[in-house]
Parts: sequence; structure tokens; C-alpha cells
Amino acid sequence: MPITPEQQAEIDEARAQTHQTLRATAPGMEKHLYKAHEVLDHGFVRVIDYMGDDAAICQAARVSYGKGTKAVSNDKGLIRYLMRHWHSTPFEMCEIKLHVKLPVFVARQWIRHRTANVNEYSARYSILDREFYIPAPEQLAAQSVINNQGRGAALEGEEAARVLDILKSDSNRAYDHYEQMISDEGQQGLARELARMNLPSNIYTQWYWKVDLHNLFHFLRLRADSHAQYEIRVYADAICRIVADWVPLAYGAFEDYRMGGVQFSSKGMDVLRRMLKGEKVTQETSGMSAGEWRELMGSLEG
Repeated sequence: MPITPEQQAEIDEARAQTHQTLRATAPGMEKHLYKAHEVLDHGFVRVIDYMGDDAAICQAARVSYGKGTKAVSNDKGLIRYLMRHWHSTPFEMCEIKLHVKLPVFVARQWIRHRTANVNEYSARYSILDREFYIPAPEQLAAQSVINNQGRGAALEGEEAARVLDILKSDSNRAYDHYEQMISDEGQQGLARELARMNLPSNIYTQWYWKVDLHNLFHFLRLRADSHAQYEIRVYADAICRIVADWVPLAYGAFEDYRMGGVQFSSKGMDVLRRMLKGEKVTQETSGMSAGEWRELMGSLEG
């Protein structure tokens, strides 16, 4: 269960309260405040707080560049200019604080994005719940033969059932031992900070994660990409939907120039120019490695 009855009661109480404010608010984001968006089998993402909107990005840019922005006639054009030319500081004026419940192995990928503030649930002080991520059968796949960090063909039938049984039984066995170690009858019990080391990495943890919009876009560009691991990509997809409601102009520019755009190397640009002139270019005549050539052709073919 992603949300416990106690958490839902807390969320309902928070959503029922309203406060008068003079600060800028984003109507699209207000509907997301405190609401839990379910992800995977027990996870969720919910917005705790936010600061700024599309107007705040433009305001910061105009303070920074002064009269240099007068040629940009509207906020949409300015935001697209900033995104197109890789300006970052105006987007840093917006911030978001999320409450995320996620498997530990996903958290270890996520935490590599170090330009954020994080406070995680502590298993030194509290006891973790018996909640584990167990993949849906269609997400069970063999190791890719061409990508060392990716998946290949899906497992089927008895093999998929065997793997699911191992995942479930190992997870529950580890948690049984965890409970025994911290509450042995007649014994003092092992310290929680030690007992937790026996738990598998598919157990769920929770944290508050606060990040500015510039660094959030960087996170989303990598983690909402089709090549990202499925288990973190679904969290990124959920956040994308939230951000699209929060700052629609900025998200539209991000989707166009970052998610939907392609960046070419100088060798790649040389190949494109030669192709446009009618020259037949091959990998051997391009000056590119086989991997670079494959990626370039993949970008052009869509």
C-alpha cells in the first residue's frame, strides 16, 4: 500500500487548510500540493511545497540582463530563449520540495544527483516497514547482450515465476530476521543501525527532496529518458507531469529543446553538412567511431 490510512488522514487535513498569501502561486501546482501520486507497487511522489512560477523565471532574467531583454516581447519567447541558449540561473529561482517513497536501489541512483537537499527516513532510529518492490511480470527481463547496464528480452512462463518467487521469499526471509534481531525475546536486541544491514535493496525508504528547477530539469532529462532504468523513469515521468502543470512555459521549452532535441558533436555536424551537399558518407569516411556513428544515425532516423 503506497499510502497508509494515517498518512492519508494527514494529507486530507493538510489539503483542507487554506492560507492567505501575498506570494506568487501557480494554479496548476496548487492542485498537486500534498496529493500523493502512486508509483510502482508501494511508492509515491507528492509535492510538499514550491516557490516561483514561469513569471519568476522571467523576472530573474530581466533583472540579470536588464535592457538586453527588451527585444523579447513575451514571457514564452524569453523562456524559450533562455532554454535554447543554456542559461541556468533564472531557472534556479524556482524550487520544489517533494516527499518521495521509493526502493533503496532506486534511491541510490537518484542520490547521484547531488545538487539537491535531501533528508531520508532513518533506519537508525525507526523500524522500516515490510514493503518491498516486486516487479510486475512484464518488467522481468534478462541481461542485455549489447548494453552492460540494460535489459534484454522479457522472461516468460516458468522462468519469470521462479524469479518472482525468489524475490518474494528472499525479501520476506530477510525481514523476518531483521525483526528477530531487533526484538529477540528475552534479549536486549541488536541495535537498529546494525540490524538494517541485512535488509535487501528493494525495501522501500522515504525522503524529502528539495531542488531548484534548473537542476530538476537536468535530473528529468536523464531519468525520464527512454534509456533510463524503468524503476527510476516512472518516478521521473510522474514528476514531469507535475512540473508541466507548475511551469507550463518552462516545461514546454524543456520538452522541446532538451527532451526532444538532439546535440551533435563537431564531427557529427561535419557529417550532416556533407550529407546535405549530397555526399554519401559512411562510418569509415566519417572520422567517427562505430559507437558514435550508430548514435548519430539513430538520432537522424528517430
